[in-house]
Amino acid sequence: MTPLHEVIINKNTKINPIWIMRQAGRYLPEFREIRKLNPNFINLCLNENLSTEITLQPLRRFNLDAAIIFSDILMLPYGLNQKVEFKKGFGPKLGQVKIDKMSKLDEVDFVQKIYPVYKAIKKVSTNNLLKNKNTIGFVGAPWTLLVYIINQQSPKKNLKGNFFKDDFLINRLLLILEKFLKIHIKNQIDNGANIIQIFDSWAGLLEEKDLPNYIYSPTLNLVDYVKSLNTPVICFPREIKNYKEFCEIVKPDAVGIDYNVDPKKILKDINIPIQGGLDPKILLTDKERLKKEATKYLDIFKDHPYIFNLGHGVLPETDPNMFEFLVNIVKDY
Repeated sequence: MTPLHEVIINKNTKINPIWIMRQAGRYLPEFREIRKLNPNFINLCLNENLSTEITLQPLRRFNLDAAIIFSDILMLPYGLNQKVEFKKGFGPKLGQVKIDKMSKLDEVDFVQKIYPVYKAIKKVSTNNLLKNKNTIGFVGAPWTLLVYIINQQSPKKNLKGNFFKDDFLINRLLLILEKFLKIHIKNQIDNGANIIQIFDSWAGLLEEKDLPNYIYSPTLNLVDYVKSLNTPVICFPREIKNYKEFCEIVKPDAVGIDYNVDPKKILKDINIPIQGGLDPKILLTDKERLKKEATKYLDIFKDHPYIFNLGHGVLPETDPNMFEFLVNIVKDY
C-alpha cells in the first residue's frame, strides 16, 4: 500500500507522507521553460505530453509521495463550453453563461473536449516514477466552480453584488455541475487516479447559514460518489468557517486545512486524517524558520494520521532548494 493510502485508509500515524499543492508549477525553472513556449494555459493543460512532463517534474527532483495531475479546476467550465482564458497578472476570465446550451450538453462532447487530461493521467499513473506513489486527480467543488462560472473571474475578496439574485440559474448550474463533476471524476479514476481531491478554494466566502445549501449538500454528493468508486477522497474547504461541522456532515476520507486555522484546535475537533496547514510564505524565509514551523505541524499531529502539505499552493517565488529542504525535514522526522 502506498504511504498516502496507509495514512488515509489504515490511519497509520507512524509515517508522514508528503506532496505539495502546486508542486508542478512556476517555482521550477524547468516548468518556466515549457511555459515560455506555451503561453496559452488551457492549451498547455490539453497537451497530454507536456502536462504529463510537468506533472512528473517535481517527482524527478524531490522525494514526494504523490503526483497531482497538472490541470486546472476550470477545465470543467471549459468542458461545458464556457469561454475560459487566463490573463497574465489577472488570472482566469470566463465568458457569458449560456445555461440552455450547458443544459443540453452531451456527455460524449464534454469528455471529448477535455480528453487529453485523462490521457495524461494514464501516462503519469503508469510511469515508473510513480512506483508505490499515488496519482492524485482533482476537481473544484460545486460551490467554487459556481463562483467562477457566475462571477466570471476570481472573487479575491468579494462576489458580484447580485451574485445570489437568480435562484433558478444557481440551482440549474448546481445540477449541471454535479452531473459533469461525476463524469470528470470517473474518467480520472478510470485512467489511473487513485485519490481524488476536491478543492473548495472559495469556501471562506460563505456565511455559516449558507454552508448547507452551497457546500455541505453538493460536496457530500460528490464525496459519496468517489467513495462508491472505492477511491479515497480528500476535501480542501479553504477558510471554511467550521471545519468540524464540515467533516461531520461531508465525511471525506481526509481533510486539508489552510494556514489560518489553529492546528491544535483541528486536532481536538477532527478525527479523520488531516492534510496540510503550513503557510506557503514560510518557504520564502530561511531554513531555520522553515524547520521550526514544519516541525510544529509534525509534532502537533504526531499521534494523528497526517499527510504533510501546505495550507495553500506553493508560491511561484519559492526557491526549489527550500522546497527540497522541506521534503527532507518531513522525511527525516
